[in-house]
Amino acid sequence: MARKWEGAAGLLLLGLAVLLHRTVTDDAAKRRLEHWRNAALRAAYRRGVPVEVLASRTRLTQGWVKKVVTGGDPPPVDKAA
Repeated sequence: MARKWEGAAGLLLLGLAVLLHRTVTDDAAKRRLEHWRNAALRAAYRRGVPVEVLASRTRLTQGWVKKVVTGGDPPPVDKAA
């Protein structure tokens, strides 16, 4: 009985690993996560959080954060601060 459950549990864990791998490494998923991050940055900025704090907490440059919160296009390279 234990072997039957171990095999099923192993296959479920493998399926979970594959799902997580595809979710994290897929380009569309990465763009989606960045879109959500940018939306959260804009919402925080609208509620009074200064650009300097947003940049320091997210480890992004202030120039990049300013472009995101003002609705402009971000620089082509996303650099850490």
